[in-house]
Amino acid sequence: MSIRNVSRRRFLKLGATAGGGLIIGVNLPGCSFSGALPIEQESDGFIPHAFLQITPDNQVIFYCPSDEMGQGVRTGLATIIGEELDFHPQNMLVKAAGLHKDYANPEFGVQATGGSNAVRVFWGPLRQAGADTRALLLNAAAQDLGVSASELTTDNGYVIVGGDRFPYGDFVTTAAQLAMPIETPLKSNASFRYIGKEFSRVDALAKSTGAAEFGIDADIPGMVYAVVVRAPVAGARVLSVDKTAAEAMPGVVAIVPVSSGIAVVANAYWRAKNASQALKISWENIPLGQISSAQVRTDFEAALAEGDTVEASNQGELAAGFDAASNTLEADYFAPFLAHTPLEPMNATLHISDNSAELWTGVQSIQGAQGLVERLTGLPRSNIRVNNLYLGGGFGRRGTLTHIVEVTEIAMAIDKPVQLLWSREDDIQNGLYRPASLMRIKAGVTTDGTVSAWDVQRAGGNITSNTLTNMLPALLPGLPSSLLNGLSGFAEYLFSQWTVDPSSVEGLHETYDFENHRIVHATVDHGLPLTFWRSVGHSYTAFAVESMIDELANRAGMDPVSLRLANTQNKPRMQGVLQTAQAAMKSMTVPDGHHLGIAAHSSFATDVAEIAEVSIENGEIRVHKVTCVADVGTAINPDIVRAQLEGAVMFGLTATLYGRIDLDQGKVKQSNFHDYPILRMDRAPAVDVILVDSGGDPTGIGEPGVPPIAPAVANAVFKATGQRLRELPLKLA
Repeated sequence: MSIRNVSRRRFLKLGATAGGGLIIGVNLPGCSFSGALPIEQESDGFIPHAFLQITPDNQVIFYCPSDEMGQGVRTGLATIIGEELDFHPQNMLVKAAGLHKDYANPEFGVQATGGSNAVRVFWGPLRQAGADTRALLLNAAAQDLGVSASELTTDNGYVIVGGDRFPYGDFVTTAAQLAMPIETPLKSNASFRYIGKEFSRVDALAKSTGAAEFGIDADIPGMVYAVVVRAPVAGARVLSVDKTAAEAMPGVVAIVPVSSGIAVVANAYWRAKNASQALKISWENIPLGQISSAQVRTDFEAALAEGDTVEASNQGELAAGFDAASNTLEADYFAPFLAHTPLEPMNATLHISDNSAELWTGVQSIQGAQGLVERLTGLPRSNIRVNNLYLGGGFGRRGTLTHIVEVTEIAMAIDKPVQLLWSREDDIQNGLYRPASLMRIKAGVTTDGTVSAWDVQRAGGNITSNTLTNMLPALLPGLPSSLLNGLSGFAEYLFSQWTVDPSSVEGLHETYDFENHRIVHATVDHGLPLTFWRSVGHSYTAFAVESMIDELANRAGMDPVSLRLANTQNKPRMQGVLQTAQAAMKSMTVPDGHHLGIAAHSSFATDVAEIAEVSIENGEIRVHKVTCVADVGTAINPDIVRAQLEGAVMFGLTATLYGRIDLDQGKVKQSNFHDYPILRMDRAPAVDVILVDSGGDPTGIGEPGVPPIAPAVANAVFKATGQRLRELPLKLA
């Protein structure tokens, strides 16, 4: 958001703590402030609206509104507010914000983390809050010291006058009584002390020593452990269960029916796991049980052949564009279902007692977790506390909360704290998935490299309607189930008959200046539960688009970068990225037998180009090096930005070379890393990250590094072998 659009009522001084400290609250766009002023600490120390707290002993506490799942958001947001406050983020105590609507992500309207937008949406508000707070402290210091505020400066948490240094904490009591300055001028980029600099993450020590608490680390006195046996075909219900053998096994506390299957509760996880395998369950037959992987693609092809599509975008004169083309190409590109496989398996610990509940977990939607507990238990929201701990990877998987439903159903039947653990097999075989997708592209290119016609048909499941089915009960806990079912059904109908789910087709044309284009979509939903996956629709659309762009360049006899430059004349940031990548390619010395492929893609307001250096070893694709060129606007901490891009490349390479969820009569065939492999260290390429500084505001970084890697590798393989690989994961014939 633009700084100049910040409301004068957005930044509010909330008052003093019981110990005389200062509390600053930020009322974000779209999140109306509803609390009384001043806000006082609750009995357990929680301050509902606080973003910033400064104590008399000069401790600065930043309450981070976004969930930390390895992306470095606590460091990034602390750096933004610390820059204007003039307080080094490494000297702050950075905590997860509690659960309150004033911490809602301004873009989502709810308290959730995803979409690579945290730094982008909080950039303006947190800078202004830091600047206003610094000005407030200077006014307080001027009053206490009997000098003019113009005589004062600051340095990393100290007010300086003459040769004397006074910590901020000396002035918080006075500051709490003053009027909050409004829209204090912000620093110029040239005067940044912390933004753009590299230093270790604020959570580095805790995570290095094991002190950091993740959801799975919750250990509550008297806790029991639960394992759920879920349907082998997603959505099937239990018809009957014989639990005789399981009940007789050591340590078993209870066997509880839940909406997703049957839960076994025991005094140790492994005992619950072993007992769960002794259950004899009969499951209903449902249509998904007739579907295997080959049928999925056949159904996609049939849908496109029938032409029962919905239009997402239509611009220019497509027929005229094809008439103007000197070369025309048509090809199909296919991407399979994928699992998320975060390092930390899904888990939740819940204790329901008397008229209250307390939950320990790590999710991307803390508000949603509370909403589900509220819906299922009937407890008032004020009596439900959620401790959202570190997340051991999210990737969209922790935005869906089926495990919260399960643990709540179990805890309601057990008068003890219950910890639910999903195994790796549970999550791969019973989780939610990135949708499979078939993309048929017909394109034309002129002699000067202009893509004159671009016609795309996509067939597959809808991401948003599937995700809404899981999220709406959490976000609307007071709405009756009948209305929720109606809303979910309406969304499904809407996205299949009347409009296109934007998440399912994003990235099919936006990177380029295609004057004449058409994007249509055919909904084919087999019933496998779908949700957001790292980079969402871009994860498969970039593969299709950038593969076709490369094919067009080859057909036209043009350099692939030059063709991309010719079709991004109105995309200055992408132009800068491509030009930098072109220069990098020209400077590379490539060993014999190695070949370079390039792909570029815009997603989450970030432009990225990736160059893959590839060889063929014993009939297999080997990626030796990836050069990643990215324009992320202002890089808050370049080291964290590089780490995110490096991680995105590895994550994307896993999907490029190995990732595939196969169905056999509706059952997921893969189960663990032996048959759903991830990229191993001995196959990991070197990654060189080049950041292009366009001087703009920060953009997203958690996801944009994923989309270009698959087509970059595929394009390099073509140069190495002459084979066009149009299906993921990439396999040589």
